[in-house]
Amino acid sequence: MPMVDVFDLNNQKVGELELSDAVFAAPVKQALLYEAVRHHLAGRRRGTAKTKGRSEVAGSGRKLWRQKGTGRARVGSIRSPLWRHGGTVHGPVPRDYSYHLPRKMALGALRSALSAKLRDGELKVVQEFALPDNKTKSFQAVLTTLETGKSVLVVNNGENRNLALGSRNLPGVTLVASREVSVYDLLGHEHVLLSEAAARKLSEALAL
Repeated sequence: MPMVDVFDLNNQKVGELELSDAVFAAPVKQALLYEAVRHHLAGRRRGTAKTKGRSEVAGSGRKLWRQKGTGRARVGSIRSPLWRHGGTVHGPVPRDYSYHLPRKMALGALRSALSAKLRDGELKVVQEFALPDNKTKSFQAVLTTLETGKSVLVVNNGENRNLALGSRNLPGVTLVASREVSVYDLLGHEHVLLSEAAARKLSEALAL
């Protein structure tokens, strides 16, 4: 089982943590990562594109000229899709782009993403986010001490008001609970900070 160092907020090693092989040392499957990100983005699509059909565009419903005798092509309505300003045929309508991703695929993608972050040295376990106050400046100092980049995903287990308030105004910093971690967030941030409790929770929950 992989052993990771546990650091305090001063970036000093205070212990070690044994993680699950099935979660943090799993094979990194690119196809699963792709499907998980695609599923996440599909769920975020608003799906509000809309074009007007023949019955919805403005225009009279009268027949423009008689059927025969004019030498021109027959026509029934000025709203015909063949005409300028007419209706659109088979255009987009509001729809839901989300779809179901099998649970085994979703869990496998999470394991792959966590394993990739640990393998690449982009994951660090912090003993506890015990911040002295809720100021953004204080948490920024902690991130600088922990030597994280500008893009950081912070994963905590449980409520932490100081952490929530101190991190919300920092660009590139995202705070999520351990139960809400997604592949999209893991891959979309350069570094991942896990509290020790969150690391244990993920190691237990995803190993099932």
